[in-house]
Amino acid sequence: MRRAVAIELAESVLKGLTKKFPQVALLRSNNSTGRNIVALGCLDELIICAADKHNPIAALAEFHQKHEDWIFGYLTYEVKDSLENLSSANLDQQQWPLLRFFRPEWIVAWKDRETTLYLLPDQKPDDFFELIGEGSNENTDAIPIPVLQPALSREDYLKAVNRVKEHIQQGDVYELNYTFPLEARVPALDTFELYKRVNNATRAPFSVYYHDQHHSLICGSPERYLRKTGKELISQPIKGTMRRGSPGEDDLLKEMLRNDPKERAENIMITDLVRNDLSRVAAPKSVVVDELCEIYTFHTVHQMISTIRAELAEDCSGWDALRTSFPMGSMTGAPKIRAMELIEELEVRRRGLYSGAFGLVFPNGDFDFNVVIRSLLYSRENGMLALHTGSAITAASVPEQEYDECMLKAEALLRAINNPTDVPAVS
Repeated sequence: MRRAVAIELAESVLKGLTKKFPQVALLRSNNSTGRNIVALGCLDELIICAADKHNPIAALAEFHQKHEDWIFGYLTYEVKDSLENLSSANLDQQQWPLLRFFRPEWIVAWKDRETTLYLLPDQKPDDFFELIGEGSNENTDAIPIPVLQPALSREDYLKAVNRVKEHIQQGDVYELNYTFPLEARVPALDTFELYKRVNNATRAPFSVYYHDQHHSLICGSPERYLRKTGKELISQPIKGTMRRGSPGEDDLLKEMLRNDPKERAENIMITDLVRNDLSRVAAPKSVVVDELCEIYTFHTVHQMISTIRAELAEDCSGWDALRTSFPMGSMTGAPKIRAMELIEELEVRRRGLYSGAFGLVFPNGDFDFNVVIRSLLYSRENGMLALHTGSAITAASVPEQEYDECMLKAEALLRAINNPTDVPAVS
């Protein structure tokens, strides 16, 4: 069991620490009341690849039970193939494992200017302070990154969206999240420096930096997938996006989003899907919608978010909740199974970690996972950098407007890559 020790830690030492350890996870809330956590080093890990044919959620539960410690990691979108009778055959540019979690050597958390070091029984604070002394504060030159190119043309995107609408008209689905990546090959990349740019540009509440020997995640996600606290479950799907405006028009843009019938319909459909997913593991009559189509304002966009809460049934666990709700409905569509079949048919790339989830599991089995969106994914094996984007397609969708929404969602990350001097510093 780890013990907590209060320490002082300047954030400026983080970069040097991320370079020292082959496995790092940094979770940031980007607000004064939220908790920020960095996990460094690896004492043990769980990696499941597609060929292993394990039940990933069951294996994750066993891994946590073995250690009863903090674990950090991710589930890729293709975990779906182990949970349902589905498959994935689209081109895979990055080769992420289905699932990868690690038990870190060191854990540091900070909140409200209070920093806590979580120590294992055989660890001493002085050992960690020695690592801090080895940290690096040097500046890094600008990162030369080629222009990211869409994996399909705008014309092909419009054709694909029209095919989705045909399936909707035929009654196959009533909403489908269609996505595509923008890509470039970057042989060498300082991923933590790029993360700092992205975090400054997005200031997202579920921001993540992660790297291991093969991959990096640079994530500016505004969306929570699922949190478990005791018996309580909370999911907060996002459907509905509006750009930020000048001070004089920002409130007007919020009201336009709040009253947009198409955006509200999308959000309500996915809220119903999440309610149904959670009801499979919830105590009777415990599934409630605390917020329906509420407007949240983030640094770069306004979002329409609903909050669904449930209490676990006595014979169900948090792992059951992950199994029945993954992947999150906001990234699939509804009905979920048919939507995922059509996604496989119509999209041009395997999603990998995009639209999967990254998070942590606490020693007592509570957990908190985000939705991996507004993210850059990087493979060290082939230098492929990818920025996936997408939107929910309904019968009312206008393909050209959906394309514009996709590019709006990618805009802050593209600015962080291409125009670092335009990215404001975090205050």
